[in-house]
Amino acid sequence: MTAADKLRVLILGATGMLGSHVLRLSLNAGHEVSVLVRDASRLPAALEQQAAVHMGDLSVGLPSDVISGHDVLICCAGHVAEGEQFVSLVDRVVTAVESLPAGKRPVCWFLAGAALLDIDAAGRRAVDMPQVRSTYWPHLANYQRLERSSIDWRLLCPGPMVDRAAHGLDRLRISLDRLPVEMPLFVRALPEPLALPAFASLVPQMTVPYVDAAALMLTNLDRDSAMGRHRVGLAMPVGVRDRKPRLHTRAKDFRRFASLETREA
Repeated sequence: MTAADKLRVLILGATGMLGSHVLRLSLNAGHEVSVLVRDASRLPAALEQQAAVHMGDLSVGLPSDVISGHDVLICCAGHVAEGEQFVSLVDRVVTAVESLPAGKRPVCWFLAGAALLDIDAAGRRAVDMPQVRSTYWPHLANYQRLERSSIDWRLLCPGPMVDRAAHGLDRLRISLDRLPVEMPLFVRALPEPLALPAFASLVPQMTVPYVDAAALMLTNLDRDSAMGRHRVGLAMPVGVRDRKPRLHTRAKDFRRFASLETREA
């Protein structure tokens, strides 16, 4: 890595499952890394010594001076089950980035879930279906907030994430705005209540390792990336399926297994 390749990366939620992988891979890549955490003792000691640690609580706010000077901001904080708190957290982060001059704003990665991706050419999404929207509406609210913003954002939308060995990005299926797996053609003619089980049956293909999700973000940090201002889907290699432990695949249990398992710092 040359000096020109070295980026100043700020990670929010670095003590969570996904955030810890983002932190480790960022340091391994030679980036200059900062983290904002509530409890620094939750950081691995070896990694804490390599990163600049800022103490703060995103439920209160994100000072613009913490963001200032960074090329990249990766937000792994929050969880869809927190509802309004999650929406408010993302809004605070976006607002803090917007407060900076346009030329000094970092490239930003945020997290949502596969339900936010289009399932067909008509633009239908699982999150628009009542059975899913009742739980996953925060992902839609956050996406709409990003669309209203002028910042350079990318929104990662995997299925459930698991603590498994990496498959490698060269083997994974990656998509923009649509599912990274194909819905059966007959689903296009189905009403939403009947389309949901078909979508749910595809979730095991979109259950990806945390480390692969982290790697996807960290290999797409350029300002001219094709992923800019898009929802990004991620799926396992063709023929590979996985499942979050203790979770079920019945459509009525969709809200239990299609969530993005991120935790705030």
